[in-house]
Amino acid sequence: MRTLWNGLVRIVFWSFERGTLPYDVAVGVIVVFVLLSPRSWFNDRPRPNAVTATATLPATVELRGADPVDGAPIYRVDARLITAGAPDLEEQLHEAVRKHARQPPRGGAFEILRVAPVPGRDGAVAYYDVRVRP
Repeated sequence: MRTLWNGLVRIVFWSFERGTLPYDVAVGVIVVFVLLSPRSWFNDRPRPNAVTATATLPATVELRGADPVDGAPIYRVDARLITAGAPDLEEQLHEAVRKHARQPPRGGAFEILRVAPVPGRDGAVAYYDVRVRP
């Protein structure tokens, strides 16, 4: 029993000398475990690189439709066009709609009535829905 206990203590505290048979066996067991264990045991799934995925698509401002109550246009502004944490969010959204919208408001002059952040898959703001009055 004492021999078994000593063997377990040596395994746990890795007290084998390099190049000995027990050391080589322990390393072999670890390598076999790492290479042959199924990925599902660790719930490990490859995630797409967020930087690569967003870098390939240009930042846009799209006309999403009109408010059903009063017909005011609603634009979806990509959050990459906005400086994060800036105090002048409404001004930046106004510039983004004015410069980048494929179908800008008629006359070019408009007022922002409401801003609604739209979260992405990671929980961070991906878009802003901007309701405007032309």
